[in-house]
Amino acid sequence: MAAPAAHSDSDDDMDAFMDKFKTQRYKNGFSEDNWEQEFDKVPMFMKKAPDVIDPQSFPELACLQSIIHSEDRPPHEQAMSLKNEGNEFFKEKNYQKAIVSYTAGLQKKCGDQDLDVVLLTNRAAAHYYLGNMRSALTDAAAAKKIKPDHLKALIRGAQCCIELRNYSEAIQWCDDGLKVMPTDKKLRELRAAADKHKRAAERDARKAKVKEKKIQCEKEALLAAIQDRGIKLLQSMNNRQCGSDSEDENENSSAAIAQLSLDGLSSKEVTGAQVFLDEQGSLQWPVLFLYPEHQQSDFISAFCENSCFSDHLAVVFEELPPWDADRKYLPQDLQIYFEDEEKETLYQIQPTKSLLEILQHKRFFVKAGTPNFIVLVNGSPYQKQFLSGKKMRKL
Repeated sequence: MAAPAAHSDSDDDMDAFMDKFKTQRYKNGFSEDNWEQEFDKVPMFMKKAPDVIDPQSFPELACLQSIIHSEDRPPHEQAMSLKNEGNEFFKEKNYQKAIVSYTAGLQKKCGDQDLDVVLLTNRAAAHYYLGNMRSALTDAAAAKKIKPDHLKALIRGAQCCIELRNYSEAIQWCDDGLKVMPTDKKLRELRAAADKHKRAAERDARKAKVKEKKIQCEKEALLAAIQDRGIKLLQSMNNRQCGSDSEDENENSSAAIAQLSLDGLSSKEVTGAQVFLDEQGSLQWPVLFLYPEHQQSDFISAFCENSCFSDHLAVVFEELPPWDADRKYLPQDLQIYFEDEEKETLYQIQPTKSLLEILQHKRFFVKAGTPNFIVLVNGSPYQKQFLSGKKMRKL
């Protein structure tokens, strides 16, 4: 008869315990305002692991971490836990932390080659999504070395090679995989993509080579045209010091071509325009007219060597420029000069002279690929002031 009495007492106690909830609230429960935040602190319900696990804020999680990383556990168990931890970080797209976990797992040297291959392949994937293609390729190659037929390692290696534009290597990775898995769809797709990129790169390389050869031929023709006319280019000090009498003819020619493109024919100070040979075989020069009285200039991008100065001045001053307030820059009243800086001499040019005649003068040097000339108003006070104290010669 004792048992029924005990059962009766238990029921009465439970009823009394439940009655308390009718009159008072449970003090230690989650409130309606913070239940979501509190749930997020429970490891089982966490949506995302915190960046820093503070034992005060996350005691349960800190306890689990201490168990997972306990050095008392077997290396294989530790490595497996670190792999799972890395996978969780990977799912959250926290690839940096995933790499740290996978690396820690590899450092355990658990002796399980299959697990090491998974850790290497997973770390390769994390590196891949971070854009660390060479690190990803290194890990994929290490996994392949341990297990040559590991599909994920073969796919990742091929993907990295494609991203690094090593298309031949990507094809080799795919071929290695297709030897053991000839029907794998992903490997076939990657091989087709790598082969397509490889053929496109080879085509582009051929086009670039043809273009480079064409440019080289044009440079050689331009060099020959300039040399045949006896036109002199003002070389930089570096180029003047380069070369010696012992160099053969081919080396001299190559040096001259390089100088023309990089130094003697460079006109970056103006617009980047350069001398060129037109279809009729005439040289078209970029030319600069300088007006020192007003600190102004005019740039002619293509001045034919056979054209005379008066023709261009007539076009330039067909309408007087706004800076010519006195309206005195009339083509018939202008005088043209070039300066021999080395001898500090000005040479006056007849407007009817062609550009070629002037360029062939023994004291004219083309500087920075752009012949430049000084233009003054004849008889003006500024002309007299500018010419005073200077050596003058007429052509």
